[in-house]
Amino acid sequence: MTAGDFLNIALILCLIGGLLLGFPVAFTLAGVSIIFAMIGELLGIFSFSFLQAVAQRLNGTLQNELLMAVPMFVFMGVMLERSRVAEEMLESMGRMFGTLRGGLGISVSIVGALLAASTGIVGATVVTMTLLSLPTMLKNGYDPKLATGSICAAGTLGQIIPPSIVLVLLGDQLSSVYQQARMSIGDFSPQPVSVGDLFAAALIPGLLLVGLYITYQVFMAIIRPSSSPALPPLEKEMSTADLLRSLGHSLVPPVILIVAVLGSILAGIATPTEAAGVGAIGATLLAGVRLDERHGWPIYFAGLSLIGMLVVSQVMDVRITKTAYELTDWIGIGLCVALGLMLLWGLAISLGRVWRTGILRTVVNSTMETTAMVFVILFGAAIFSLVFRGFGGEAAVHHVLENMPGGAAGAMLVVMLVMFLLGFILDFIEIIFIVVPIVSVILFKMDVYPFSDPVWLGVMFAINLQTSFLTPPFGFALFYLRGAAPAGVRTGDIYRGVIPFIVIQLTMLGLLVAFPELATWLPSVLFG
Repeated sequence: MTAGDFLNIALILCLIGGLLLGFPVAFTLAGVSIIFAMIGELLGIFSFSFLQAVAQRLNGTLQNELLMAVPMFVFMGVMLERSRVAEEMLESMGRMFGTLRGGLGISVSIVGALLAASTGIVGATVVTMTLLSLPTMLKNGYDPKLATGSICAAGTLGQIIPPSIVLVLLGDQLSSVYQQARMSIGDFSPQPVSVGDLFAAALIPGLLLVGLYITYQVFMAIIRPSSSPALPPLEKEMSTADLLRSLGHSLVPPVILIVAVLGSILAGIATPTEAAGVGAIGATLLAGVRLDERHGWPIYFAGLSLIGMLVVSQVMDVRITKTAYELTDWIGIGLCVALGLMLLWGLAISLGRVWRTGILRTVVNSTMETTAMVFVILFGAAIFSLVFRGFGGEAAVHHVLENMPGGAAGAMLVVMLVMFLLGFILDFIEIIFIVVPIVSVILFKMDVYPFSDPVWLGVMFAINLQTSFLTPPFGFALFYLRGAAPAGVRTGDIYRGVIPFIVIQLTMLGLLVAFPELATWLPSVLFG
Protein backbone atom coordinates (compact mmCIF):
# COMPACT_ATOMS: atom_id res chain seq x y z
CA MET A 1 0.00 0.00 0.00
CA THR A 2 1.18 3.50 -0.85
CA ALA A 3 1.09 6.57 1.38
CA GLY A 4 -1.83 7.82 -0.69
CA ASP A 5 -3.80 4.63 0.10
CA PHE A 6 -3.21 5.11 3.84
CA LEU A 7 -4.35 8.73 3.63
CA ASN A 8 -7.45 7.70 1.69
CA ILE A 9 -8.34 5.13 4.36
CA ALA A 10 -7.76 7.73 7.09
CA LEU A 11 -9.85 10.23 5.11
CA ILE A 12 -12.81 7.84 4.93
CA LEU A 13 -12.53 6.86 8.61
CA CYS A 14 -12.41 10.51 9.71
CA LEU A 15 -15.36 11.28 7.48
CA ILE A 16 -17.44 8.46 9.01
CA GLY A 17 -16.35 9.53 12.50
CA GLY A 18 -17.44 13.11 11.87
CA LEU A 19 -20.83 11.96 10.61
CA LEU A 20 -21.35 9.67 13.60
CA LEU A 21 -20.54 12.61 15.90
CA GLY A 22 -23.38 14.53 14.28
CA PHE A 23 -21.53 17.12 12.22
CA PRO A 24 -23.36 18.36 9.09
CA VAL A 25 -22.67 16.10 6.14
CA ALA A 26 -21.78 18.75 3.56
CA PHE A 27 -19.34 20.62 5.79
CA THR A 28 -17.81 17.37 7.03
CA LEU A 29 -17.19 16.26 3.44
CA ALA A 30 -15.56 19.52 2.42
CA GLY A 31 -13.71 20.25 5.68
CA VAL A 32 -12.17 16.82 6.22
CA SER A 33 -11.19 16.61 2.54
CA ILE A 34 -9.43 20.00 2.59
CA ILE A 35 -7.56 19.10 5.80
CA PHE A 36 -6.28 15.87 4.23
CA ALA A 37 -5.40 17.73 1.02
CA MET A 38 -3.19 20.05 3.10
CA ILE A 39 -1.59 17.05 4.83
CA GLY A 40 -0.95 15.43 1.46
CA GLU A 41 0.55 18.65 0.09
CA LEU A 42 2.93 18.88 3.06
CA LEU A 43 3.97 15.24 2.55
CA GLY A 44 4.48 15.81 -1.17
CA ILE A 45 1.92 13.20 -2.31
CA PHE A 46 -0.92 15.55 -3.28
CA SER A 47 -1.13 18.61 -5.51
CA PHE A 48 -3.57 21.43 -4.94
CA SER A 49 -3.96 21.59 -8.72
CA PHE A 50 -6.60 18.87 -8.29
CA LEU A 51 -8.80 21.36 -6.46
CA GLN A 52 -8.71 23.80 -9.38
CA ALA A 53 -11.51 21.73 -10.90
CA VAL A 54 -13.88 22.54 -8.00
CA ALA A 55 -15.06 25.83 -9.48
CA GLN A 56 -15.67 24.22 -12.87
CA ARG A 57 -17.66 21.39 -11.29
CA LEU A 58 -19.76 23.74 -9.19
CA ASN A 59 -20.48 25.94 -12.20
CA GLY A 60 -21.51 22.88 -14.20
CA THR A 61 -23.80 21.78 -11.38
CA LEU A 62 -25.53 25.15 -11.16
CA GLN A 63 -26.08 25.16 -14.94
CA ASN A 64 -27.47 21.62 -14.98
CA GLU A 65 -31.10 22.00 -16.04
CA LEU A 66 -31.93 18.46 -14.94
CA LEU A 67 -31.27 19.30 -11.29
CA MET A 68 -33.94 22.02 -11.52
CA ALA A 69 -36.42 19.14 -11.31
CA VAL A 70 -35.37 18.43 -7.70
CA PRO A 71 -36.98 21.49 -6.00
CA MET A 72 -40.11 21.18 -8.12
CA PHE A 73 -40.61 17.49 -7.33
CA VAL A 74 -40.00 18.26 -3.63
CA PHE A 75 -42.53 21.10 -3.80
CA MET A 76 -45.06 18.78 -5.45
CA GLY A 77 -44.60 16.10 -2.78
CA VAL A 78 -44.76 18.40 0.24
CA MET A 79 -47.78 20.25 -1.15
CA LEU A 80 -49.72 16.99 -1.63
CA GLU A 81 -48.76 15.80 1.84
CA ARG A 82 -49.86 19.05 3.52
CA SER A 83 -53.17 19.18 1.65
CA ARG A 84 -54.48 15.93 3.27
CA VAL A 85 -54.44 13.97 0.01
CA ALA A 86 -52.78 11.01 1.75
CA GLU A 87 -55.34 10.99 4.53
CA GLU A 88 -58.26 10.92 2.12
CA MET A 89 -56.69 8.14 0.02
CA LEU A 90 -56.14 5.98 3.11
CA GLU A 91 -59.70 6.51 4.30
CA SER A 92 -61.17 5.61 0.91
CA MET A 93 -58.99 2.55 0.42
CA GLY A 94 -59.77 1.44 3.96
CA ARG A 95 -63.51 1.54 3.19
CA MET A 96 -62.93 -0.41 -0.01
CA PHE A 97 -60.73 -3.23 1.36
CA GLY A 98 -61.34 -3.01 5.10
CA THR A 99 -64.10 -5.62 5.16
CA LEU A 100 -61.62 -8.24 3.85
CA ARG A 101 -59.07 -10.03 6.03
CA GLY A 102 -55.80 -8.23 5.46
CA GLY A 103 -57.68 -5.39 3.79
CA LEU A 104 -56.04 -2.62 5.78
CA GLY A 105 -52.58 -3.98 4.96
CA ILE A 106 -53.50 -4.11 1.26
CA SER A 107 -54.76 -0.52 1.50
CA VAL A 108 -51.48 0.59 3.06
CA SER A 109 -49.47 -1.01 0.23
CA ILE A 110 -51.61 0.55 -2.51
CA VAL A 111 -51.68 4.00 -0.91
CA GLY A 112 -47.92 3.74 -0.29
CA ALA A 113 -47.42 3.17 -4.01
CA LEU A 114 -49.66 6.12 -4.90
CA LEU A 115 -47.91 8.39 -2.41
CA ALA A 116 -44.53 7.23 -3.73
CA ALA A 117 -45.59 8.20 -7.24
CA SER A 118 -46.93 11.57 -6.08
CA THR A 119 -44.52 12.64 -3.34
CA GLY A 120 -41.34 10.57 -3.61
CA ILE A 121 -40.34 11.59 -0.06
CA VAL A 122 -39.71 8.55 2.15
CA GLY A 123 -39.68 10.27 5.54
CA ALA A 124 -42.90 12.20 4.93
CA THR A 125 -44.66 9.09 3.56
CA VAL A 126 -43.67 6.84 6.48
CA VAL A 127 -44.63 9.42 9.10
CA THR A 128 -47.93 10.27 7.40
CA MET A 129 -48.98 6.64 7.03
CA THR A 130 -47.89 5.84 10.58
CA LEU A 131 -49.99 8.63 12.05
CA LEU A 132 -53.03 7.83 9.92
CA SER A 133 -53.15 4.05 9.62
CA LEU A 134 -51.15 2.47 12.46
CA PRO A 135 -53.59 3.41 15.28
CA THR A 136 -56.51 2.07 13.18
CA MET A 137 -54.69 -1.19 12.41
CA LEU A 138 -53.77 -1.77 16.07
CA LYS A 139 -57.25 -0.84 17.27
CA ASN A 140 -58.77 -3.46 14.98
CA GLY A 141 -56.52 -6.26 16.20
CA TYR A 142 -53.69 -6.27 13.65
CA ASP A 143 -50.44 -7.91 14.72
CA PRO A 144 -48.09 -4.99 15.56
CA LYS A 145 -45.27 -6.69 13.64
CA LEU A 146 -47.33 -7.01 10.47
CA ALA A 147 -48.76 -3.50 10.80
CA THR A 148 -45.42 -1.75 11.34
CA GLY A 149 -43.66 -3.83 8.69
CA SER A 150 -46.34 -3.02 6.11
CA ILE A 151 -46.12 0.71 6.78
CA CYS A 152 -42.30 0.80 6.68
CA ALA A 153 -42.14 -1.16 3.44
CA ALA A 154 -44.87 0.85 1.73
CA GLY A 155 -43.27 4.11 2.88
CA THR A 156 -39.93 3.30 1.22
CA LEU A 157 -41.52 2.76 -2.20
CA GLY A 158 -40.74 6.42 -2.85
CA GLN A 159 -37.15 5.31 -3.46
CA ILE A 160 -38.02 3.22 -6.52
CA ILE A 161 -41.42 4.20 -7.95
CA PRO A 162 -41.07 7.18 -10.33
CA PRO A 163 -41.03 10.11 -10.26
CA SER A 164 -38.48 9.53 -7.49
CA ILE A 165 -35.89 12.08 -6.39
CA VAL A 166 -33.49 9.16 -5.95
CA LEU A 167 -33.88 8.28 -9.64
CA VAL A 168 -33.48 11.93 -10.70
CA LEU A 169 -30.16 12.23 -8.85
CA LEU A 170 -29.01 8.76 -9.95
CA GLY A 171 -29.83 9.61 -13.55
CA ASP A 172 -27.76 12.78 -13.39
CA GLN A 173 -24.73 11.04 -11.86
CA LEU A 174 -24.85 7.87 -13.97
CA SER A 175 -25.27 9.82 -17.20
CA SER A 176 -22.04 11.79 -16.84
CA VAL A 177 -20.04 8.88 -15.38
CA TYR A 178 -21.22 6.49 -18.11
CA GLN A 179 -20.13 8.81 -20.90
CA GLN A 180 -16.69 9.31 -19.33
CA ALA A 181 -16.23 5.56 -18.79
CA ARG A 182 -17.25 4.64 -22.33
CA MET A 183 -14.97 7.24 -23.86
CA SER A 184 -12.04 5.97 -21.76
CA ILE A 185 -12.39 2.51 -23.35
CA GLY A 186 -12.63 3.84 -26.90
CA ASP A 187 -16.37 4.35 -27.39
CA PHE A 188 -16.62 8.01 -28.44
CA SER A 189 -20.36 7.96 -29.19
CA PRO A 190 -21.93 6.31 -26.12
CA GLN A 191 -25.68 5.91 -25.93
CA PRO A 192 -27.01 8.76 -23.75
CA VAL A 193 -28.68 7.87 -20.45
CA SER A 194 -31.56 10.02 -19.21
CA VAL A 195 -33.73 10.26 -16.14
CA GLY A 196 -36.62 9.17 -18.35
CA ASP A 197 -34.76 5.91 -19.01
CA LEU A 198 -34.46 5.29 -15.26
CA PHE A 199 -38.11 6.18 -14.67
CA ALA A 200 -39.19 3.65 -17.30
CA ALA A 201 -36.73 1.05 -15.99
CA ALA A 202 -37.96 1.36 -12.39
CA LEU A 203 -41.66 1.19 -13.22
CA ILE A 204 -42.01 -2.60 -13.64
CA PRO A 205 -39.77 -3.53 -10.64
CA GLY A 206 -41.61 -0.98 -8.49
CA LEU A 207 -45.03 -2.35 -9.40
CA LEU A 208 -43.76 -5.91 -8.87
CA LEU A 209 -42.65 -4.93 -5.36
CA VAL A 210 -46.13 -3.61 -4.62
CA GLY A 211 -47.61 -6.87 -5.93
CA LEU A 212 -45.26 -8.92 -3.75
CA TYR A 213 -46.18 -6.83 -0.68
CA ILE A 214 -49.88 -7.43 -1.33
CA THR A 215 -49.26 -11.14 -1.94
CA TYR A 216 -47.58 -11.39 1.44
CA GLN A 217 -50.50 -9.57 3.08
CA VAL A 218 -52.96 -12.04 1.52
CA PHE A 219 -50.75 -14.98 2.51
CA MET A 220 -50.65 -13.86 6.15
CA ALA A 221 -54.42 -13.30 6.16
CA ILE A 222 -54.90 -16.92 5.01
CA ILE A 223 -52.42 -18.74 7.26
CA ARG A 224 -52.85 -16.48 10.31
CA PRO A 225 -56.28 -14.83 10.18
CA SER A 226 -55.82 -13.35 13.65
CA SER A 227 -52.84 -11.26 12.44
CA SER A 228 -54.94 -9.18 10.03
CA PRO A 229 -58.67 -9.32 10.84
CA ALA A 230 -61.35 -7.62 8.78
CA LEU A 231 -62.83 -4.36 9.99
CA PRO A 232 -66.22 -4.61 11.70
CA PRO A 233 -69.12 -3.53 9.45
CA LEU A 234 -70.12 0.11 9.63
CA GLU A 235 -73.28 1.05 11.51
CA LYS A 236 -74.56 2.58 8.30
CA GLU A 237 -73.38 0.56 5.31
CA MET A 238 -72.09 2.67 2.41
CA SER A 239 -73.83 2.13 -0.90
CA THR A 240 -71.80 1.24 -3.97
CA ALA A 241 -72.51 4.67 -5.43
CA ASP A 242 -71.25 6.40 -2.26
CA LEU A 243 -68.10 4.25 -2.25
CA LEU A 244 -67.39 5.00 -5.91
CA ARG A 245 -68.01 8.70 -5.28
CA SER A 246 -65.58 8.65 -2.35
CA LEU A 247 -62.93 6.83 -4.38
CA GLY A 248 -63.38 9.23 -7.28
CA HIS A 249 -63.03 12.21 -4.98
CA SER A 250 -59.86 11.01 -3.23
CA LEU A 251 -58.09 8.89 -5.86
CA VAL A 252 -58.88 10.28 -9.30
CA PRO A 253 -57.24 13.75 -8.93
CA PRO A 254 -53.86 12.48 -7.62
CA VAL A 255 -53.88 9.63 -10.15
CA ILE A 256 -54.51 12.12 -12.98
CA LEU A 257 -51.60 14.21 -11.68
CA ILE A 258 -49.32 11.15 -11.52
CA VAL A 259 -50.28 10.11 -15.05
CA ALA A 260 -49.75 13.65 -16.35
CA VAL A 261 -46.28 13.92 -14.79
CA LEU A 262 -44.98 10.41 -15.39
CA GLY A 263 -46.85 9.87 -18.66
CA SER A 264 -45.47 13.07 -20.20
CA ILE A 265 -41.93 11.89 -19.46
CA LEU A 266 -42.42 8.32 -20.70
CA ALA A 267 -44.26 9.51 -23.81
CA GLY A 268 -41.46 11.93 -24.65
CA ILE A 269 -43.79 14.94 -24.44
CA ALA A 270 -41.80 16.66 -21.69
CA THR A 271 -38.39 16.48 -20.07
CA PRO A 272 -38.21 15.56 -16.36
CA THR A 273 -37.69 19.23 -15.50
CA GLU A 274 -40.74 20.32 -17.51
CA ALA A 275 -42.82 17.48 -16.05
CA ALA A 276 -41.73 18.49 -12.54
CA GLY A 277 -43.05 22.00 -13.24
CA VAL A 278 -46.38 20.51 -14.33
CA GLY A 279 -46.41 18.44 -11.13
CA ALA A 280 -45.74 21.45 -8.90
CA ILE A 281 -48.54 23.45 -10.55
CA GLY A 282 -50.91 20.47 -10.46
CA ALA A 283 -50.23 19.84 -6.76
CA THR A 284 -50.95 23.52 -5.99
CA LEU A 285 -54.24 23.37 -7.90
CA LEU A 286 -55.21 20.15 -6.12
CA ALA A 287 -54.46 21.70 -2.73
CA GLY A 288 -56.58 24.73 -3.65
CA VAL A 289 -59.54 22.49 -4.49
CA ARG A 290 -59.20 20.53 -1.25
CA LEU A 291 -59.29 23.71 0.83
CA ASP A 292 -62.56 24.99 -0.66
CA GLU A 293 -64.39 22.43 -2.77
CA ARG A 294 -67.58 24.48 -2.97
CA HIS A 295 -65.78 27.06 -5.12
CA GLY A 296 -63.56 24.74 -7.11
CA TRP A 297 -64.68 25.46 -10.67
CA PRO A 298 -61.95 28.04 -11.47
CA ILE A 299 -59.35 25.50 -10.40
CA TYR A 300 -60.97 22.69 -12.38
CA PHE A 301 -60.85 24.90 -15.48
CA ALA A 302 -57.20 25.71 -14.69
CA GLY A 303 -56.37 22.00 -14.50
CA LEU A 304 -58.09 21.38 -17.83
CA SER A 305 -56.19 24.34 -19.27
CA LEU A 306 -52.88 22.81 -18.17
CA ILE A 307 -53.75 19.55 -19.93
CA GLY A 308 -54.99 21.50 -22.95
CA MET A 309 -51.70 23.39 -23.25
CA LEU A 310 -49.80 20.09 -23.27
CA VAL A 311 -52.06 18.74 -26.02
CA VAL A 312 -51.91 21.90 -28.16
CA SER A 313 -48.10 22.03 -27.92
CA GLN A 314 -47.96 18.51 -29.34
CA VAL A 315 -50.37 18.94 -32.27
CA MET A 316 -49.44 22.51 -33.27
CA ASP A 317 -46.22 24.46 -33.67
CA VAL A 318 -46.48 27.16 -30.99
CA ARG A 319 -42.88 28.35 -30.96
CA ILE A 320 -42.61 32.15 -30.87
CA THR A 321 -39.02 32.32 -32.18
CA LYS A 322 -39.83 31.49 -35.81
CA THR A 323 -39.45 33.97 -38.65
CA ALA A 324 -42.58 32.89 -40.57
CA TYR A 325 -45.99 31.87 -39.28
CA GLU A 326 -48.97 30.15 -40.83
CA LEU A 327 -52.60 30.57 -39.79
CA THR A 328 -52.58 27.31 -37.80
CA ASP A 329 -49.51 28.56 -35.91
CA TRP A 330 -51.33 31.75 -34.88
CA ILE A 331 -54.37 29.68 -33.83
CA GLY A 332 -52.18 27.44 -31.68
CA ILE A 333 -50.39 30.39 -30.08
CA GLY A 334 -53.73 32.10 -29.40
CA LEU A 335 -55.12 28.94 -27.81
CA CYS A 336 -52.06 28.61 -25.58
CA VAL A 337 -52.33 32.26 -24.51
CA ALA A 338 -56.03 31.84 -23.63
CA LEU A 339 -55.39 28.58 -21.80
CA GLY A 340 -52.41 30.13 -20.03
CA LEU A 341 -54.53 33.03 -18.76
CA MET A 342 -57.14 30.57 -17.48
CA LEU A 343 -54.38 28.57 -15.77
CA LEU A 344 -52.98 31.72 -14.13
CA TRP A 345 -56.47 32.61 -12.86
CA GLY A 346 -56.95 29.23 -11.17
CA LEU A 347 -53.37 29.13 -9.92
CA ALA A 348 -53.72 32.57 -8.33
CA ILE A 349 -56.86 31.41 -6.49
CA SER A 350 -55.10 28.24 -5.28
CA LEU A 351 -52.03 30.16 -4.12
CA GLY A 352 -54.26 32.57 -2.22
CA ARG A 353 -55.96 29.68 -0.40
CA VAL A 354 -52.76 27.86 0.54
CA TRP A 355 -51.22 31.17 1.62
CA ARG A 356 -54.12 32.10 3.91
CA THR A 357 -54.05 28.67 5.60
CA GLY A 358 -50.27 28.81 6.17
CA ILE A 359 -49.62 25.76 3.96
CA LEU A 360 -47.63 27.65 1.33
CA ARG A 361 -45.11 28.98 3.84
CA THR A 362 -44.48 25.47 5.20
CA VAL A 363 -44.17 23.97 1.72
CA VAL A 364 -41.77 26.65 0.49
CA ASN A 365 -39.61 26.35 3.61
CA SER A 366 -39.41 22.55 3.30
CA THR A 367 -38.59 22.81 -0.40
CA MET A 368 -35.88 25.38 0.23
CA GLU A 369 -34.30 23.33 3.03
CA THR A 370 -34.27 20.10 1.01
CA THR A 371 -32.95 21.77 -2.14
CA ALA A 372 -30.22 23.62 -0.25
CA MET A 373 -29.22 20.35 1.44
CA VAL A 374 -28.96 18.56 -1.91
CA PHE A 375 -26.77 21.21 -3.54
CA VAL A 376 -24.53 21.85 -0.54
CA ILE A 377 -23.91 18.09 -0.21
CA LEU A 378 -23.16 17.99 -3.93
CA PHE A 379 -20.54 20.72 -3.48
CA GLY A 380 -18.94 18.89 -0.55
CA ALA A 381 -18.98 15.62 -2.49
CA ALA A 382 -17.21 17.31 -5.41
CA ILE A 383 -14.34 18.36 -3.13
CA PHE A 384 -14.18 14.90 -1.53
CA SER A 385 -14.06 13.08 -4.87
CA LEU A 386 -11.23 15.30 -6.16
CA VAL A 387 -9.13 14.72 -3.03
CA PHE A 388 -9.90 11.00 -3.10
CA ARG A 389 -8.79 10.77 -6.72
CA GLY A 390 -5.75 12.94 -5.99
CA PHE A 391 -4.54 10.30 -3.53
CA GLY A 392 -5.06 7.59 -6.17
CA GLY A 393 -8.24 6.27 -4.58
CA GLU A 394 -10.07 5.59 -7.84
CA ALA A 395 -7.19 3.49 -9.17
CA ALA A 396 -7.00 1.56 -5.88
CA VAL A 397 -10.75 0.82 -5.90
CA HIS A 398 -10.49 -0.19 -9.56
CA HIS A 399 -7.64 -2.58 -8.74
CA VAL A 400 -9.54 -4.17 -5.84
CA LEU A 401 -12.77 -4.66 -7.78
CA GLU A 402 -11.02 -5.98 -10.89
CA ASN A 403 -9.27 -8.63 -8.82
CA MET A 404 -12.36 -9.78 -6.95
CA PRO A 405 -13.24 -13.48 -7.34
CA GLY A 406 -16.03 -13.84 -9.86
CA GLY A 407 -14.98 -10.92 -12.05
CA ALA A 408 -17.71 -8.37 -12.75
CA ALA A 409 -20.30 -10.35 -10.75
CA GLY A 410 -18.00 -10.41 -7.69
CA ALA A 411 -17.30 -6.70 -8.07
CA MET A 412 -21.02 -5.96 -8.32
CA LEU A 413 -21.69 -7.99 -5.17
CA VAL A 414 -19.05 -6.04 -3.23
CA VAL A 415 -20.38 -2.69 -4.51
CA MET A 416 -23.93 -3.57 -3.49
CA LEU A 417 -22.79 -4.73 -0.05
CA VAL A 418 -20.80 -1.53 0.54
CA MET A 419 -23.72 0.67 -0.53
CA PHE A 420 -26.08 -1.37 1.66
CA LEU A 421 -23.89 -0.88 4.73
CA LEU A 422 -23.34 2.81 4.01
CA GLY A 423 -27.12 3.20 3.89
CA PHE A 424 -27.08 2.72 7.68
CA ILE A 425 -25.08 5.90 8.29
CA LEU A 426 -25.52 8.02 5.15
CA ASP A 427 -28.62 9.38 3.48
CA PHE A 428 -29.28 8.40 -0.13
CA ILE A 429 -28.14 11.83 -1.35
CA GLU A 430 -24.65 11.41 0.12
CA ILE A 431 -24.35 7.87 -1.24
CA ILE A 432 -25.41 8.93 -4.74
CA PHE A 433 -22.98 11.86 -4.84
CA ILE A 434 -20.02 10.18 -3.11
CA VAL A 435 -20.11 6.44 -3.80
CA VAL A 436 -21.95 6.03 -7.11
CA PRO A 437 -19.47 8.03 -9.26
CA ILE A 438 -16.52 6.08 -7.86
CA VAL A 439 -17.85 2.52 -8.14
CA SER A 440 -20.06 2.81 -11.22
CA VAL A 441 -17.26 4.01 -13.48
CA ILE A 442 -15.34 0.82 -12.70
CA LEU A 443 -18.32 -1.40 -13.49
CA PHE A 444 -18.87 0.47 -16.75
CA LYS A 445 -15.24 -0.01 -17.78
CA MET A 446 -15.50 -3.77 -17.20
CA ASP A 447 -18.08 -3.76 -20.02
CA VAL A 448 -19.86 -6.96 -18.89
CA TYR A 449 -23.65 -7.08 -19.36
CA PRO A 450 -25.77 -6.40 -17.36
CA PHE A 451 -23.35 -4.97 -14.78
CA SER A 452 -22.23 -2.25 -17.21
CA ASP A 453 -25.77 -1.27 -18.22
CA PRO A 454 -26.42 2.13 -16.55
CA VAL A 455 -30.21 1.73 -16.61
CA TRP A 456 -30.13 -1.70 -14.94
CA LEU A 457 -27.44 -0.54 -12.53
CA GLY A 458 -29.46 2.51 -11.48
CA VAL A 459 -32.50 0.38 -10.62
CA MET A 460 -30.33 -2.06 -8.66
CA PHE A 461 -28.79 0.81 -6.69
CA ALA A 462 -32.23 2.30 -5.93
CA ILE A 463 -33.71 -0.99 -4.66
CA ASN A 464 -30.54 -1.70 -2.69
CA LEU A 465 -30.81 1.66 -0.92
CA GLN A 466 -34.50 1.02 -0.30
CA THR A 467 -33.61 -2.31 1.34
CA SER A 468 -30.93 -0.64 3.45
CA PHE A 469 -33.48 1.90 4.70
CA LEU A 470 -35.64 -1.00 5.92
CA THR A 471 -32.94 -3.07 7.64
CA PRO A 472 -32.55 -3.08 11.47
CA PRO A 473 -31.08 -1.66 13.53
CA PHE A 474 -30.12 1.51 11.61
CA GLY A 475 -32.66 1.74 8.78
CA PHE A 476 -33.90 5.31 8.39
CA ALA A 477 -37.51 4.19 7.77
CA LEU A 478 -37.49 2.42 11.15
CA PHE A 479 -36.45 5.64 12.88
CA TYR A 480 -39.21 7.60 11.12
CA LEU A 481 -41.84 5.05 12.17
CA ARG A 482 -40.50 4.77 15.74
CA GLY A 483 -40.74 8.54 16.14
CA ALA A 484 -44.37 8.68 14.98
CA ALA A 485 -45.70 5.39 16.40
CA PRO A 486 -47.81 5.19 19.59
CA ALA A 487 -45.90 4.55 22.81
CA GLY A 488 -47.23 0.99 23.12
CA VAL A 489 -45.49 -0.18 19.93
CA ARG A 490 -42.25 -1.97 20.83
CA THR A 491 -39.05 -1.45 18.85
CA GLY A 492 -38.58 -5.25 18.70
CA ASP A 493 -41.95 -5.59 16.94
CA ILE A 494 -40.89 -3.03 14.34
CA TYR A 495 -37.60 -4.86 13.70
CA ARG A 496 -39.25 -8.27 13.40
CA GLY A 497 -42.07 -6.89 11.28
CA VAL A 498 -39.82 -5.61 8.48
CA ILE A 499 -37.85 -8.87 8.06
CA PRO A 500 -40.34 -10.49 5.62
CA PHE A 501 -40.34 -7.32 3.54
CA ILE A 502 -36.54 -7.29 3.48
CA VAL A 503 -36.69 -10.84 2.11
CA ILE A 504 -39.09 -9.56 -0.57
CA GLN A 505 -36.66 -6.77 -1.43
CA LEU A 506 -33.76 -9.23 -1.74
CA THR A 507 -35.95 -11.48 -3.88
CA MET A 508 -36.59 -8.53 -6.20
CA LEU A 509 -32.85 -7.90 -6.49
CA GLY A 510 -32.35 -11.57 -7.32
CA LEU A 511 -35.04 -11.42 -10.00
CA LEU A 512 -33.36 -8.39 -11.56
CA VAL A 513 -30.05 -10.24 -11.70
CA ALA A 514 -31.70 -13.32 -13.22
CA PHE A 515 -33.93 -11.32 -15.57
CA PRO A 516 -32.32 -7.94 -16.38
CA GLU A 517 -35.10 -7.35 -18.92
CA LEU A 518 -37.39 -6.47 -16.03
CA ALA A 519 -35.51 -3.16 -15.96
CA THR A 520 -34.24 -2.82 -19.52
CA TRP A 521 -37.26 -3.87 -21.59
CA LEU A 522 -39.57 -0.88 -21.08
CA PRO A 523 -36.90 1.80 -21.74
CA SER A 524 -35.91 -0.02 -24.94
CA VAL A 525 -39.55 -0.08 -26.09
CA LEU A 526 -40.25 3.56 -25.22
CA PHE A 527 -36.93 5.18 -26.13
CA GLY A 528 -35.21 2.60 -28.36
